[in-house]
Amino acid sequence: MRWFPRAVSSFRRGGEEVLPSPNIWYYQKAYEVENRAQDVDDEIWRVLAGRRDWSGADVLDLGCGDGFHLPRFAETARSVLGIEPHEPLVRDARRRVGELPNVEVRQGRAQRLPVPDEAFDVVHARTAYFFGPGCEPGLREAERVLRPGGTLMIVDLDVATEPYGRWMRLDLPHYDPPGVEKFFARQGFDCRKVMTRWLFEDAAAMEAVLKIEFSAPVAAKAIAEVRRLNEVSSGAGENRMTLPVGYRVHTRTKPTGLVVPGHSVSSADASSGAVASSASPRMP
Repeated sequence: MRWFPRAVSSFRRGGEEVLPSPNIWYYQKAYEVENRAQDVDDEIWRVLAGRRDWSGADVLDLGCGDGFHLPRFAETARSVLGIEPHEPLVRDARRRVGELPNVEVRQGRAQRLPVPDEAFDVVHARTAYFFGPGCEPGLREAERVLRPGGTLMIVDLDVATEPYGRWMRLDLPHYDPPGVEKFFARQGFDCRKVMTRWLFEDAAAMEAVLKIEFSAPVAAKAIAEVRRLNEVSSGAGENRMTLPVGYRVHTRTKPTGLVVPGHSVSSADASSGAVASSASPRMP
């Protein structure tokens, strides 16, 4: 997937680094198409609900983008707060949830959340910020705002799966999927791999999405392969098209008593001060 190196494209707000999302920040309409195409069978939602039911809970959606997932949580949660660093997306998210009385959207960043300690039962982040080594400040903040017994749920793309992961690896040759999984394991997370199905209304929608997610050469390869997978000729454009995409769902519950060794993000890896590059595509 297309991404911008941290050293080149990051900028600062209020003295803190914000890494621009290479897709939704610049191609919001196409990203709405992507959001609607993703996980049409609700496999990720089933895994999340099985790990922690948010009915009657206070939920924080971190890196909420333009608020696509907020209404889903709001159906059963007591309250939902979306946090997003990019002001135009904050405005659009507020418009999306304007008629939902239990939802609020604030501008903020993962490294310094504008919320008090122990305010939430669930913190959810879907392909936003948490991509392995380097995300320790956000992990510490998520731990701070969770109540004892609360759950942090991080959904990331599984770069080891085919065919989507192969295309990602072409654009991210230095990304280390096993290393990322080991990082989260050291931080005390469980990992569940989930295969999903993306469903596009037609070939034009599929092409628009893949073009914002990958470099031009990789997007061309991906588009051709999806056409072959769906047995659609280059002249067709009205047939619905499917694409298998794998995810990793990382979950960790905040202890209610003594901290389990290796659980806290302030343990060995975090306290060492070592921060490795972990640039990875962001997708809500």
